Amino acid sequence: MRLEFELLKTDHNSFARLGKITYKGKEYLTPMFMPVGTQACVKTLSPEEVKSTNAGIILANTYHLWLRPGAIVVKKAGGLHKFMNYHGPILTDSGGFQVFSLSNPKDISEEGVKFKNHLNGDELLLTPEKSIAIQEALDSDIIMSFDECPPASASHEYLNESVQRTLRWAKRGKLAHKTDQLLFGIVQGGAYEDLRKKSALETVKIGFDGYAIGGVANDHESKEDMYKAFSYSTKYLPENKIRYAMGIGEPIDIIEGVIRGIDIFDCVSPTRLARHGHAYTNNGKINIKNAQYKEDFTPIDEQCHCYACQNFSKAYIRHLIVCNESFGARLLSIHNINFLVTLTDNLKESIKNNKVMEFKENFIKNYYKNEVQNEK
Repeated sequence: MRLEFELLKTDHNSFARLGKITYKGKEYLTPMFMPVGTQACVKTLSPEEVKSTNAGIILANTYHLWLRPGAIVVKKAGGLHKFMNYHGPILTDSGGFQVFSLSNPKDISEEGVKFKNHLNGDELLLTPEKSIAIQEALDSDIIMSFDECPPASASHEYLNESVQRTLRWAKRGKLAHKTDQLLFGIVQGGAYEDLRKKSALETVKIGFDGYAIGGVANDHESKEDMYKAFSYSTKYLPENKIRYAMGIGEPIDIIEGVIRGIDIFDCVSPTRLARHGHAYTNNGKINIKNAQYKEDFTPIDEQCHCYACQNFSKAYIRHLIVCNESFGARLLSIHNINFLVTLTDNLKESIKNNKVMEFKENFIKNYYKNEVQNEK
């Protein structure tokens, strides 16, 4: 095992968990937010800048790295850690989310999924075995099973078939897995309790090193359905394994996920929002391009200790963003990642003190009340 997990404590008033991940002699506590480095790079940031945010695990994208530069190139470089010069733990997804966004229902078969390469139009096939092989060549520390990613609007009948197919693919992927990388299974089933229960129990029977909750970051999924999916899934997962909510980065969703027993989260939102001039603050999300910040010489967030907030003002960062200077997006990316990492750090402390629900109430009171005003 490259990485080990230990459950340390559960909050007295919720299902929130404090856990410890040990990797190469270093300890990382959960709950944890994981920045996304889609193409072996967290957008605009150096490995040192990512590390400065106190991030632990980061993600890389199997689909994109398969197409460019190719898994074989990364393997020849010595694996992802050497290729991108990041020596903390790395998780790779299965590539499924991207593949399903490029395919049609008719392209899904028992074998796998046919789709067109978005770069050159070539027809490709991704199977459970192929996904595992690519991830093994990338040499990340945590790899994911290949699952079907159905739309949030899918019917109960379709989702039931999808859950069964995902389970069959999970078994095939586990059989194909030959390395010491941790392999996570993925629970699907939409917002239906019976399907989430079936998916979770059967995935646990197959036996994985950790478990992810998939299908909770669809564009048209309601918050209520997302939180149902969390609750319906975690109650059937083993306590001594990592629980991972895929694609979750909105602050309130992280808090609600933690309350329901999730340990780790990832999302592209911190860097994506940064490139569009948006910043998380303890008083709500702001658009720094707004004219009100032109002569605002205060930090993005007075409570933040990141490099951006300690050295630059809103006025300066606004100037950079308006002028399309890449340093502006870089500073906002540092800040946004730091904000979500700090959020999970604060959740850790609240779990230690059995005050998660109190933390949630206070956070919402400040963040969401002011965010409405910031959007006006």
